[in-house]
Amino acid sequence: MTGPEQRPDAQPGSDQPGSDQPGSDQPGSDQPGSDQPDGVRRSGLRNPDRAVRGLGAGTLALEALVLLLAIQPIRVVGGDLGGAAIAVIVALAVACVVLAGMMRRPWAWHAGTVLQGLLLLSGLLHWSLFGLGVIFALVWAYALHVRRVILG
Repeated sequence: MTGPEQRPDAQPGSDQPGSDQPGSDQPGSDQPGSDQPDGVRRSGLRNPDRAVRGLGAGTLALEALVLLLAIQPIRVVGGDLGGAAIAVIVALAVACVVLAGMMRRPWAWHAGTVLQGLLLLSGLLHWSLFGLGVIFALVWAYALHVRRVILG
């Protein structure tokens, strides 16, 4: 390219990539500001706590939606879901929504883990609920992994 290179997503007045600004992660930058003072590299997120809470809340909200939408197909496929089994599924979905709204509390992550165990346990009602439990337990484990990596 001829002329100065500028990223298409750069805002007017922002420095060029590779500039000598503190905290630049560009290769060749000899500035000591590329890491935080305590030696921990920043995640690059403006608010990592908020991003991680959003991931947990989104996971739980998606789980609630899938649980509610799974009731009818289970009944059609041949599951003998009685009123008690449907009540358990709805209760799990409500618990997911409530926990999604409470992700600011540190105990909500532990409660979400317990909720995944309860969903696995609901597999005693129908095998497909166990399948959903395995899928969402894996997704929740990934969310916990991302939380640990980002927040430390």
